[in-house]
Amino acid sequence: MLVLACMMWGLSFPALKVLALIQAETSVGVGTWFFSAATMVARFAVSGGVALALIWAGGRGWALTRNEVLQGFGLGIFGGLAMLFQVDGLSHTAASTSSFLTQGSVFFIPLTRTLVYRNLPTVREGVLCCLTLVGIGILAQFDWQTFRLGRGEAETLVAAALFTGQIMTLEVPAFRSNDSLKVSVVMFLTISALCLPLLWLTGPGLGAALASFASPASLFFLAVLVGPCTLIAFLMMNHFQPHVSATTAGLIYCLEPVFTSFFALFLPMMFSRLAGVNYPNEVLTVPLVTGGGLISLANLFMQWPPPKKGSLMNEHGI
Repeated sequence: MLVLACMMWGLSFPALKVLALIQAETSVGVGTWFFSAATMVARFAVSGGVALALIWAGGRGWALTRNEVLQGFGLGIFGGLAMLFQVDGLSHTAASTSSFLTQGSVFFIPLTRTLVYRNLPTVREGVLCCLTLVGIGILAQFDWQTFRLGRGEAETLVAAALFTGQIMTLEVPAFRSNDSLKVSVVMFLTISALCLPLLWLTGPGLGAALASFASPASLFFLAVLVGPCTLIAFLMMNHFQPHVSATTAGLIYCLEPVFTSFFALFLPMMFSRLAGVNYPNEVLTVPLVTGGGLISLANLFMQWPPPKKGSLMNEHGI
């Protein structure tokens, strides 16, 4: 289920790109920060409303426990701030560098677990984390020789640390009995509320934000972001991640850029025809195949059952 969630998040990148191109044509002179904030507010506010409707339709009752509020608020703060730092950092560094550094959570997670729970990662987990990071570096075509820790790189590392907090919040034992749908409602509305002030700080306000979704094409891609990329993906994450360790989840989430690169091979032109914008397909490259293969291989080995003790012994015990 977490792999499917990564597939949905991978779909969000071309959808966000096309939506940004539509908004740029309909609202000339407004900065990208404003469009990012407008999309975040709309995406998570609508998702929160739909999730509330699902609670009502399922007859679950409206009461929230203290732990559900705490977990949802924590997920919203960590996730919302991480996305904001990631978006702004991307404006000040190369996309390949951003992609590589964002996956730093694959190391932040076992480090945090060690500090919090005094629980060292296994040798297997450590090796697979390294293999995954190598795969991400190849996929992003990361170049250490041109790397420098500027504003964009620093903000992206902050985003990776915040994503780690989001993942770790789902591992807290006290939250195991929470209703994941109710937690998701709090998370969605927290992210939307967190981004709402940016509509006035970075642009002309709520009216202009609503106008950026006036065309049928923009509403269609907003629906794509709300449906599979937010409701389905985050509900899967919030419900199923507690069934695996945070370290395993961090490795699985590294599949997101693999799916993104795969979708970028054919979805941009399809989306361009629907939206009437120019967004060419990417091409299949050696880094995509090599890096994506290493990440997928690491995830396969992570899920592969470890050998049972004595399985290599023959009938004589040798």
